[in-house]
Amino acid sequence: MRGRTRTRTSGAPARGPVGAGTALVPVRHSEAVRAAVLVLHGGRADSLAPSRPWNVAALRMRPVVRAVAAAVPDDAVFLGQVRYRLQGWNGSRADPVGDVQRALAELARLVGEVPVILVGHSMGGRAALRVAAATQVGGVVALAPWCPEGEPVAHLQDKKVIALHGDRDRVTDPSESIAFVRRAREAGSRAGVLLVKGGDHAMLRRYGTWHGATGAAVAELLRPTEPPGGLLARALSEADSGLL
Repeated sequence: MRGRTRTRTSGAPARGPVGAGTALVPVRHSEAVRAAVLVLHGGRADSLAPSRPWNVAALRMRPVVRAVAAAVPDDAVFLGQVRYRLQGWNGSRADPVGDVQRALAELARLVGEVPVILVGHSMGGRAALRVAAATQVGGVVALAPWCPEGEPVAHLQDKKVIALHGDRDRVTDPSESIAFVRRAREAGSRAGVLLVKGGDHAMLRRYGTWHGATGAAVAELLRPTEPPGGLLARALSEADSGLL
């Protein structure tokens, strides 16, 4: 892939020499990469069924990928998705975590060591937050993340986390995101939550707000300094959560 530039904004994975067995699925890449954004879709609490690109959870992220591509049009920012082997988290197996770790290793072999922002929805948000322990991960944008009680936070010290959660989500609990971020702050993370008023788990209600805020959050986390008045600053200014 080196030596070529390919840009796609459809949200669909780019065709290329990355094999079907790889975890990393490039969407946009170039010869000179300075940073990367990886998008992680959701899944199920428990399922050993193979994950397929036409599963609803994966298709749901296509407009999110397009929003990120539009907000960060720089070809020097690699944009990709993570391919899971299975649809489920599966208890202590935490299957998606291994997939994301493999994708990060494949990314490093492909473009070298660059800072990475992870964008994850639901189960993908949980996986992104877990894998943020990796040194190359500088920040996470967690969309309606699954943050059960007791989820670890110590590894998020010095990491930046922006969680967006619909206040009408009936699948993952926004109050659990708020509690998670509160503990992450205590562990030394620059973390905050913004609730999408009227937002649901599928990010269909007020989709323009979801997509715009996700793109803006990624662009902000890629900057070397936090912009005053940005989403993270706004979220950090709230004791528990802000409102979009």
